[in-house]
Amino acid sequence: MTETNKKFWDSDQTHPEISEKLREGLREVLDPEIGMSIIQMGLVRNVTITEDGVLIKMILTTPFCPYGPTLLETTTKKAEKVLKETVEIELGMETWDISMVEDQTDFSWGLY
Repeated sequence: MTETNKKFWDSDQTHPEISEKLREGLREVLDPEIGMSIIQMGLVRNVTITEDGVLIKMILTTPFCPYGPTLLETTTKKAEKVLKETVEIELGMETWDISMVEDQTDFSWGLY
């Protein structure tokens, strides 16, 4: 995994217990086309927790992902349910690639 694809959230340092709780909750949010969770795929790039709420920086698999709006809404609702906090999602412009997948053995499309 390259340095830019490293899955480190700001909240891992500031609120590790909350980070783990959120990670587990977001494992239930699946990409409908690929069938893997947004955590497995590395779509959640960063999480920042402040007094005002939670900011999740997330990317999609493609710029014009047809499921993008639904995936973002589902992620927001799940995060708010898990954390009982206001959650905002910032859509990142980073390009998703297979190196972001958490466990390469889970990704069996033979693309690598």
